[in-house]
Amino acid sequence: MLTSSVWTAATVIALAFPAAAADIGPIAENPLVEIPAGAFVFGRNDGPENERPRRVLDGRAFAINRTEITNRQYRHFVNASRHRPAFYANHPILGLDDRPVVGVSWGDADAFCRHYGLELPSEPQYERAARGTKGIAFPWGDAPPDDTRANSGADVCCSGDARDGYPMTAPAESFANGASKEGVLNLVGNVWEWTRDLYAPYEGRPAPRGAGQYRVLRGGSWNSDPNHLTTTYRLAYDPEFRFSANGGFRCVRSTP
Repeated sequence: MLTSSVWTAATVIALAFPAAAADIGPIAENPLVEIPAGAFVFGRNDGPENERPRRVLDGRAFAINRTEITNRQYRHFVNASRHRPAFYANHPILGLDDRPVVGVSWGDADAFCRHYGLELPSEPQYERAARGTKGIAFPWGDAPPDDTRANSGADVCCSGDARDGYPMTAPAESFANGASKEGVLNLVGNVWEWTRDLYAPYEGRPAPRGAGQYRVLRGGSWNSDPNHLTTTYRLAYDPEFRFSANGGFRCVRSTP
């Protein structure tokens, strides 16, 4: 995988709780959770260069899938649209119905969302859903991740482990303790999530080599170490690559 400009060790490898208002939405068993309009914190000043600067944005209302898109949901799309299946559709663990779909390119994810009249989230939409309005470190607050809140990897990048109960992906409905204030699940951990944005520096920052060629993944995954398991980490990645065993997505409905 790429961060700002080089391949790093972060390479993607070849329930009941209070919730905000939600509507059933067009994707079966994956409602859209309403995120209200208003000011929110975006970026940070104490992390990697490509996460700076920290600033306050005025966001429009949107709605986001409560969970990552699952293999079952992606298969319904494939059957209806004749789109190609996910690369790991038949894997004994990664291909299970209730697990987040992996092995999809940016174009595959974009096609899925558009099929349902939705789109991939922008980076600001992801951060607003994951960090709330105050820019908290994690969806649940500022306490670091633990085995009850997120499906993550070993302490040293980048391999999975089963300390949280899952050596690879976990069911999309897992880790209710890690839900956001609005009740969105697994915005950190389980699988990296495609956003619709091209990778570029934030305002006032020089463009690194490769800017504009890659799309951004957010949130970390089942094989992420703590340095990559944050709500602000930006992973620039080849949008054509579809062989990642830890990269998935969810969709949003944006307000015009």
